[in-house]
Amino acid sequence: MELVVQFQVLNQSCQCLAWKPHPVGVWGNESQHVVAGYSDGTIRVFSISRTEMELKMQPHSAALTAITYSADGEVILSGDKDGLVVVSSPLTGMTIHVVADHKGSPITALQCTRKQYHDFGVEGGELWLATSSDRRVSVWASDWLKDKCELLDWLSFPAPADPEGLDLPPSLAAFCPWEHGALVYVGFGMQEEALFYSLRKKQVVRKVSLPAFATSLSLSAAVPCMALGFGARVLRVQPCPAGAPQDYAGHEDTVRLCRFGPSGQRLLTASHSALLVWEL
Repeated sequence: MELVVQFQVLNQSCQCLAWKPHPVGVWGNESQHVVAGYSDGTIRVFSISRTEMELKMQPHSAALTAITYSADGEVILSGDKDGLVVVSSPLTGMTIHVVADHKGSPITALQCTRKQYHDFGVEGGELWLATSSDRRVSVWASDWLKDKCELLDWLSFPAPADPEGLDLPPSLAAFCPWEHGALVYVGFGMQEEALFYSLRKKQVVRKVSLPAFATSLSLSAAVPCMALGFGARVLRVQPCPAGAPQDYAGHEDTVRLCRFGPSGQRLLTASHSALLVWEL
C-alpha cells in the first residue's frame, strides 16, 4: 500500500485513463502502459516500468471524456466533450479513423471486446461501442489493420424532457461478459433500471429495476454480476440474471466509478475524495 510511480502534467486535468491490455499469455513489466486523456485535448501514453512518458498527441480540440485501448492493444480510442471519437496509433501517434456520429453530445463511455469473425455477419476482429450523454449507443465491428470500421447497431433510449437544473446521471453501456452478444445500458430514462440489449435480436431482452438512476457501472468478467454506484452514496452488487442485490454504504458522496478486478474477487469504487477497495 505505497505510491509506486507518479506522473504529473502541469496545468491540465486528467479526465480519463486506461491500462493497455496484456497480450494473451504475457504478464510482466514489458507491457505496463497507461494512456490518459486531458482537458486540452491531448493524449499521453506512459510506461510504468520505465517511469516515463512515451508519447504525446493531440487528435482532439476539446477536452477528453473517455479513452480505451482496442482489445488487442494496437490502437487507442478516445472520445471528447464535443462527441468526436478518434482512433489513434500508439506507435506512430497518427490518427487512423474519426467517428463523428455522436457529434454534439459528450462521449461518456468507450469499450472494446474481442469477437468471433463473422459473429454478426460483418467483418472485423473486434466489437467496440461508444455511448454519449444524449442516451445514444453505437456499436461497431472493426479491423484496424485493414482500416475497416462498420456500424453494427445504433441504440437510442427514451427519457422524459430534461429537468431544468438537474444534474443528470451519465449514460453508460458495457458489453456483457457472461451473455454473448448482449450489452447493458444505464442512464436517465423513463424508469430507474438497467437494460439488457441483445445485438442479435436487436431489442431489450431484460430489465433490472434499480433504486435510483445509476451513476457508475461495472460488469464482472469472472462471475455473472454487476456493480452499480448511486448518488445516495450507495454501492449495489447485483447478481445476474436473477438474485438478491446487496447494498453497501461507505462513501461520503456520489459513487462516480466502480471497477471489478480481473479475477472478480475485488471491486474498486471512487467518490469525490475517497477510493475504496472491496473484497467480494
